Amino acid sequence: MKKKKILILGSTGSIGTQALEIIREHPEQFEVAGLTCRSRIRELREQIREFRPSVVCVSDASDARALAAEFPALVVLTGEAGLREITSIDADIVLNALMGISGLEPTWHAIRNHKDIAFANKETLVAGGALIMEEVRKQGIRLFPVDSEHSAIFQCLEGNRGRAVRRILLTASGGPFRKYTLEELEQVTLTQALKHPKWTMGSKITIDSATMMNKGLEVIEARWLFDVPASRIEIHVHPESIVHSMVEFEDTSVIAQMGLPDMKIPIGLAFSYPDRLAYGGESLDFFTTGKALHFERPRREVFRCIDLAYEALEEGGSAPAYLNGANEALVGMFLREEIRFLDIQRVLDKLMSRYRRILPESVEEILEVDRQARRDAADAVRAL
Repeated sequence: MKKKKILILGSTGSIGTQALEIIREHPEQFEVAGLTCRSRIRELREQIREFRPSVVCVSDASDARALAAEFPALVVLTGEAGLREITSIDADIVLNALMGISGLEPTWHAIRNHKDIAFANKETLVAGGALIMEEVRKQGIRLFPVDSEHSAIFQCLEGNRGRAVRRILLTASGGPFRKYTLEELEQVTLTQALKHPKWTMGSKITIDSATMMNKGLEVIEARWLFDVPASRIEIHVHPESIVHSMVEFEDTSVIAQMGLPDMKIPIGLAFSYPDRLAYGGESLDFFTTGKALHFERPRREVFRCIDLAYEALEEGGSAPAYLNGANEALVGMFLREEIRFLDIQRVLDKLMSRYRRILPESVEEILEVDRQARRDAADAVRAL
């Protein structure tokens, strides 16, 4: 059997390292074609030794020179130009595990280079959904969602193509503060916000989960991935994180995808589709872990970010890209402890109330919207 060649964008992050675990566990099926990272060079060096990619890309030129000297046979690329170039290498599938808007341009170039995409970078579809999906159709490639919720929806739809979807039921853990009042959220610290009750993730997505912005962004992503309007995408808070999402069809039948929370399962499915990989982890036991499953309505009056995402999607054009860029900037400020937790949604609310959308027609125009959003977020914080 011919091995699938995997290019991993963001190999030292949470998704990237779990992807490499899968490749390590299934060496007869997969091999690493290339790796990228921003600054975790020590970890990248260890990955190069183990997985022997033909090409890597790093951000800093001095890091690139050091790697080239240490690994003479290795092609070492740098910067944004390197990220664009690496998407043209010989690979069967590109795992985009980059953080935030940085994943947009490499995704665009990977699609135009006729690569199937394993997709863990929701911000690309949030900011450029119409543009990206049109290019996906034009190039005839496949987008395999890696987020647990979107992978679940993808799995629920398998075997039901062409059947009318009544609702997508997008589940959410609720994050660490699902029972908090606005008054209690005023006192939230960075340490508290970084403690997710179910998932181990990077710091940015963990804060997005705490504000519930992550779920709002996932609504926008689902709209583009599955071509379902926002009015038929509903968030269900499910603290056990056993049901990863559900689809209701026209006859009101609901199909759910369930399992213990483990990102290696949706990553593995994206890599092996249409097959499924053997999994050595624990099975879901309905007599213990799955004995009681609870669902709640999201508290949108407390977690304003949910409605901001729906409103941006309804407004269309550049509004989702602007919301995403401003949110990334504000989360960065919170992680540096420059603003308070609730300042994220307060500032976003102010910015979105006065933003006037445009209709971006290129990746470059989307990136300019993102830059403007970050400038506006910085100005708004200075005015607090």
